[in-house]
Amino acid sequence: QVQLVESGGGVVQTGGSLKLSCVYSGHTFGGTTMAWARQVPGKEREFVAAVNWSGATTYYEDSVKGRFTISRDNSKNTVYLQMNNLRPEDTALYYCGRKFASGSSTALNLYDSWGQGTQVTVSS
Repeated sequence: QVQLVESGGGVVQTGGSLKLSCVYSGHTFGGTTMAWARQVPGKEREFVAAVNWSGATTYYEDSVKGRFTISRDNSKNTVYLQMNNLRPEDTALYYCGRKFASGSSTALNLYDSWGQGTQVTVSS
């Protein structure tokens, strides 16, 4: 059974940085597209970033472009999200997800496994 475990969240001031990690286990990591998404109470989960199986292709939500970087280390079965210049509106529970299906890497409904999330809070 696939397990995704996120870590690295915390409280940071506006303009600060955090690096999230997601460790994947229980199934082959190769061939997966991995994504980060976030959710605040009362709102739907929203796409943040995704990376293809090789790490060569990445996708970003417009508001995080130039500030966040997604990457993966296939030797460690781990995907990362480096977040710089954080803003209060980045405050959310951040989830890591896996997709095998074809189709858009920004479509969260195509991701079939998710972790429990790690909280990011940006204070103003």
